Amino acid sequence: MPPFSNLTVVEHAVIQDKLARLRHKDTPFHDFRALLEDISLLLFYEAARALSTTDQVVETPLETLTARRLTRPILLVPILRAGLGMANGIVRVFPEARIGVLGMYRDESTLQPVDYYLRLPEDMHHMDVFLLDPMLATGGSARSAVDKLKRHRAECIVMLALIAAPEGVSLMQRHHPDVPIVTAALDRQLNAQGFILPGLGDAGDRYFGV
Repeated sequence: MPPFSNLTVVEHAVIQDKLARLRHKDTPFHDFRALLEDISLLLFYEAARALSTTDQVVETPLETLTARRLTRPILLVPILRAGLGMANGIVRVFPEARIGVLGMYRDESTLQPVDYYLRLPEDMHHMDVFLLDPMLATGGSARSAVDKLKRHRAECIVMLALIAAPEGVSLMQRHHPDVPIVTAALDRQLNAQGFILPGLGDAGDRYFGV
C-alpha cells in the first residue's frame, strides 16, 4: 500500500488493543461506546502534540514561573451521527473545547454525502479545528466537510478518524493536501457498498445501539 503524506497512523499499543476490541462483531454497544470514546481521546492527544503554544507567567503557591499555554482555542466539529461519540471522548480530557456540528448522511445508491444540518461559530479563523468522523471511507463526506469549514474561514484543520480506507485518504490528499489525517488504522479497501474492509461495520449504529 503506497504511503500517504497527509496521513499519520498512530501505532500505540493501547490504541491498537482498544481498536481490536472495537472491531469485534460481538462487542456490545455499551462497550463499543466506551472504546470509541477512549480511542478518540487518545488520537486527539496525539494530534494535539503539534499545537502552537505561547509563554505565560503563572504564579504557583511557591513562586512565579513562565509556563506554556495553547495559543488558539480548540473547536471540535463532529460529522453526525457517529462523530458525536468522538467529541464525547475528547471533551473528557479537554472540556474547554467548543463544538460545531455538521449533519451529513451518505446516499446509499450514489455514495455521495447529503447535507442536512450545519452549525459553526463565526470566528473559526483563529481556532484549531478538529474534524471528527470515525470512518474515512470514500472521502466524500470528509471532502465536503472541509470545503464547508474553509468557506467559514477555518485555516488550521486536522481530521481524526478511527479507521481510514486508502480511497478516502487519496481523495483528501488530492483535494485538501493541507489537512493532516490522524487515524488508528489504514485498512485494506472499500467494498461495493462503500464500507471499509475489514473495518468494523456501521460505527453510528454500533455506538448508539440502534
